[in-house]
Amino acid sequence: MSGQRLERLERRMVRGLMALPDALVRRLAGAPQLNAAGAVLDVRAQLLARLHRVASRPYFAGTVGEARREYARGLGAVDAPAPAGIVRRELSVAGAVGPRRAFLYTPPDARGALPTLVYFHGGGFTVGTLEAYDAGCRTIAARAGIAVVSVDYRLAPEHRFPAAADDALAAFRWVAAHAAELGVDPERLAVGGDSAGGNLSAVVCLRARDEGGPRPCFQWLIYPATDMTRALRSHREHAAGPFLDEPMMTWFLAQYLAPSDDHRHPHASPLFAASHASLPPAHVVVAGFDPLRDEGLAYADALRTAGVPVSVQQAPTLVHGFLTMAGALPVARLARDEAIDALGRVLRA
Repeated sequence: MSGQRLERLERRMVRGLMALPDALVRRLAGAPQLNAAGAVLDVRAQLLARLHRVASRPYFAGTVGEARREYARGLGAVDAPAPAGIVRRELSVAGAVGPRRAFLYTPPDARGALPTLVYFHGGGFTVGTLEAYDAGCRTIAARAGIAVVSVDYRLAPEHRFPAAADDALAAFRWVAAHAAELGVDPERLAVGGDSAGGNLSAVVCLRARDEGGPRPCFQWLIYPATDMTRALRSHREHAAGPFLDEPMMTWFLAQYLAPSDDHRHPHASPLFAASHASLPPAHVVVAGFDPLRDEGLAYADALRTAGVPVSVQQAPTLVHGFLTMAGALPVARLARDEAIDALGRVLRA
């Protein structure tokens, strides 16, 4: 069976299981799972995690190339279908040491200079790709009514820290400098991303402030990684996952950070920046069953303490990675839409 046929079969199987009656889904998922706050893991997320443990092998069990293929396959099975009508254009943007690919997404009825999100995908700095996030970026552009530039930053382990952060900053500056030809509004140019991409977005804001602009107008941080020391409570609480667990995080960080790197360096761990003052307003999204939950909350607190306007969206019954699970989990779709609506309100104001 071809890879594409197998992916379609997996997608149909997952959709079919998620469409079963609640009582049957509960029987298949097992006993309810609670976190320390007393929230109950969404039953379909629990079943999906159980299927993931059975059907997938850990990324560190094979080569990095195999991990990237596994990641893309997994997203394909659970992500929501792409909305129709979005126009995608491939770009060559500046990276820190040479050009990088990027996709520009615009709504079909776009007029004038559009508010724009420069998006950095997730995947532990190691396994994400532009193509894996295509449907998600189309959804952001369509629902928020904005342009999205998705950037193909360099991945680890071929390119360790700070390569991804350097590329992210260079790409943001390139988009700002070429706003007129891209049809984007340089005054309404935000950064955002999920997980590793949330980390890169926060780092771009810090470096743009400290290294001489231009500055993003907003940061959209979806379960961001902000503390590479992994010292906060949610890491111990959810060391076994679901989905993102301690062995996987250890593997990701081993790819990205060399043993000699300072895990508290603010360009790796933006939580440890000397100051968070004068950074762009932020919308921070966290999931209740996510090892990174407390990192996101701590970063929101640091921004708020420094006088930065922050809104926090909590998805108490969901897991790390839910943004790309909207095709399988109705509650993930609702949380995703809420996050996109918050972004759209700010950029279209």
